[in-house]
Amino acid sequence: MTTAARAGAPYGCTIWRRFLLVSALATAAAIASPTSAQQVIASRPLVIGTSYSVEVLDVLRELHVVPPPEYADDDRAYPLVLVLDGGIRQDLLLTLGMERWNQLWGRSAPAILVGIETVDRQRELLPPTSDAAEQARYPTAGESAAFRAWLADTVLPMLRERYRTDGRAFLVGESAAGHFVVETWLIQPELFDGFAALSPSLQWNDQSLSRRAAGMNEGSRPPLFLSLADEGGATEEGILRLAGASSACFADRRETLHHATTLHGLFPEALQYLLPTDADWLADYGLTLDCEASRSAE
Repeated sequence: MTTAARAGAPYGCTIWRRFLLVSALATAAAIASPTSAQQVIASRPLVIGTSYSVEVLDVLRELHVVPPPEYADDDRAYPLVLVLDGGIRQDLLLTLGMERWNQLWGRSAPAILVGIETVDRQRELLPPTSDAAEQARYPTAGESAAFRAWLADTVLPMLRERYRTDGRAFLVGESAAGHFVVETWLIQPELFDGFAALSPSLQWNDQSLSRRAAGMNEGSRPPLFLSLADEGGATEEGILRLAGASSACFADRRETLHHATTLHGLFPEALQYLLPTDADWLADYGLTLDCEASRSAE
């Protein structure tokens, strides 16, 4: 074999290998990266509800209203579930996802979910405090009464005028918003048909809210779902005092939940309590209402 032939053999193999490699890469690219026309048939906005710009306490904020998926397909009326701290960058998408997950399992009845955005949470959700340390840390706190009046006089009438509701409304809040829920349940229970206070900040103002509850006749108040995580200290004392003085459906999760995971862990169960269904398979999948056995009054 000549020198040229010996030199040409490997060269020819190299060209063939390169050809195969380029062909393989081209085929893979065609499969992995089809043209835009092949990738996208059509596009449209992802719309889940309606946002309203509203003003209260001289601050502009958003209300986000998300009806059930079947709302446009039937003429049924639905209850309202108002979620405090329900802005887009707050808890709206988390709570909406869990509410829709509940629907998949039949864990709670469908509802119109309403996210109420808060801006200065302590100002809007907490009453005044006589505690000097709390006053120094939260100098704007103390206008929960005005915020509640806004919900009663403006928000609820607007929602009932614009949406097909069955007349019922429920209020859900966590931490400082949980304090607002308990305060509303105590002083203006007729505003809502049920309440959920998840790890409420009942240490506020020397636990005055739970002390007030302990000295009151509960009467025929709407249902209250109440929970406790690992808060400890004065928060735990206040929540336990309220649980012992009421017929709240009390979920004691000190061993399993942190304050930061209360909403994630208990929002679905709170809805199960407030908006029960006839589903008889929930226990088979661990979707139980563990607070029932903890009620202190029947």
